[in-house]
Amino acid sequence: MAVTAAMVKELREMTGAGMMDCKKALTETDGDMDAAVEFLRKNGQAKAEKKAGRIAAEGLCKVLVQDDQTAVVVEVNSETDFVAKNDEFQKFVESVTKQALVTTATDVEVMLEEKWIDDQAKTVKEVLVEKIAMIGENLTIRRFEKVVASNGCVVSYLHGGGRIGVLVEANTDVVNDSVKEALSNIAMQIAALSPKYVSTDEISQEYKDHEKEILLAQVKNDPKNAGKPDEIIEKMIVGRLNKELKEVCLLEQTYVKAEDGKQTVAAYIAQVAKENSANLSVVKFVRFETGEGIEKKEEDFAAEVAKQIGM
Repeated sequence: MAVTAAMVKELREMTGAGMMDCKKALTETDGDMDAAVEFLRKNGQAKAEKKAGRIAAEGLCKVLVQDDQTAVVVEVNSETDFVAKNDEFQKFVESVTKQALVTTATDVEVMLEEKWIDDQAKTVKEVLVEKIAMIGENLTIRRFEKVVASNGCVVSYLHGGGRIGVLVEANTDVVNDSVKEALSNIAMQIAALSPKYVSTDEISQEYKDHEKEILLAQVKNDPKNAGKPDEIIEKMIVGRLNKELKEVCLLEQTYVKAEDGKQTVAAYIAQVAKENSANLSVVKFVRFETGEGIEKKEEDFAAEVAKQIGM
């Protein structure tokens, strides 16, 4: 069968593959559109495998909330910030977020084997492979976390166009605009100051003892503390530990919008609860930051160019 321009256009719109790739696929499959799609998918798989070794440390976080009670935050990575701003990539991340909101899976590996939310004929993994082939970079669905508020609500916050995504779950018997605004403010606090725990109640004694041991070594190794009585050193360590814990615990942090510059997040929540006659408490939060914990490869652009031209 003769391959026409209209056939190439149709295949390109179906797959997003390059024009010459579409023409080749149709030629190889004698104009069979379904076979050509399969040809491109197989070709895309080969391309994806070559790209899989590259470090994907850029990308986007995305959040989605349904009915104030179910929410999800996802992180999808690309190799470059340029691709993270690409419309095709952003649409893909949006669909991944919808997938994560309805999935029964609790980890990415299981979700990858599910039927794709936008096309039941494909799996999530197959669509990911197609996007890698289409966009030309290694892409990874790195992680997702779903939060379901059974006794209150959940709010979300996205910072820096998707660099940081935050979910906050609260127990509350009043869910109104004022309460949700307060929780959004707290989500902004979490994005900005990156606490590790909701309160000191969550911190294990093992963690406290470990930190105390480190602080003790620091104090004893400081010549200024030579000869100080043990009880004084103990007070110094306790003071430093309390200060450190205050910085990593959300409720003990100073609220960033505090008018007096002193109000804690716990005091702010109590204030909002009183103003709305609500029983309000923060139960949990999730904070994703794009690329955190991924060791980025340092690129030497000049060396790369020299290598390309054989210098």
